[in-house]
Amino acid sequence: MSTDRTGTFSAAEITEAYAAMHARVQEHARTGDWDDFALSFTEDAEYVEHAFGTFRGRAAIREWSVATMTSFPGAAMTGFPLAWQVVDVPTSRLLCEVRNVMPDPGDGSVHEASNLTIMTYAGDGLWSREEDVYNPLRFLRMAVRWARVAEAHGTLSDEGRAYLARYGG
Repeated sequence: MSTDRTGTFSAAEITEAYAAMHARVQEHARTGDWDDFALSFTEDAEYVEHAFGTFRGRAAIREWSVATMTSFPGAAMTGFPLAWQVVDVPTSRLLCEVRNVMPDPGDGSVHEASNLTIMTYAGDGLWSREEDVYNPLRFLRMAVRWARVAEAHGTLSDEGRAYLARYGG
């Protein structure tokens, strides 16, 4: 069982730990290998994802993140740049807006959806909790719009076509 150490970390430590995690996330997106994503969390961490549910522990976080980020539309995303971030030292939290960016579908248009992420720092570069807050319907509509444009330009994968057939109406 982890000990609650909230409020004992500096803004600089929390910021540095998130910058390191975010760099690893960018590498996961680049390589498509999400297996080690869960290593950024404590063994008993909780991950709250508003469309998929709540995952407890590294194994559950790993299973969800690998399945989600290696299938469409997660696997098509090219990066997750931050729009802004702020640290709340008393709660050991970092709050940020993460942009979920799709690649150029073939016509130069930009397609992305953002979410607010609330991270709770546990020390030693690890996180005890993450919550991604967003509107799943807005995200779905963005992915469908992107898939339609990609399909029109011959850049949509077979998996993307199946997603479009299922959710594109």
